Amino acid sequence: MTSLVLYGRPGCHLCDDARAVLRRIGHPFDEVDIESDDKLLARYLERIPVIALDGTELYDFFVDETDLRERLDARVR
Repeated sequence: MTSLVLYGRPGCHLCDDARAVLRRIGHPFDEVDIESDDKLLARYLERIPVIALDGTELYDFFVDETDLRERLDARVR
């Protein structure tokens, strides 16, 4: 199964936008609150949201919905 992860934090409007895109796409995803871990907070503080697909970070700040759909479709084939 393809792993899709949204790294963000509460109160982040860009994270809300990214979450909406991921929900529209309809692929299951995990959400990680970067404030729950000091290392994650240091790594992602100014970059959120970050979207990772199978451990590879693809997008910072905004999600390219078309590109992500294509990447997910390619993995299903």
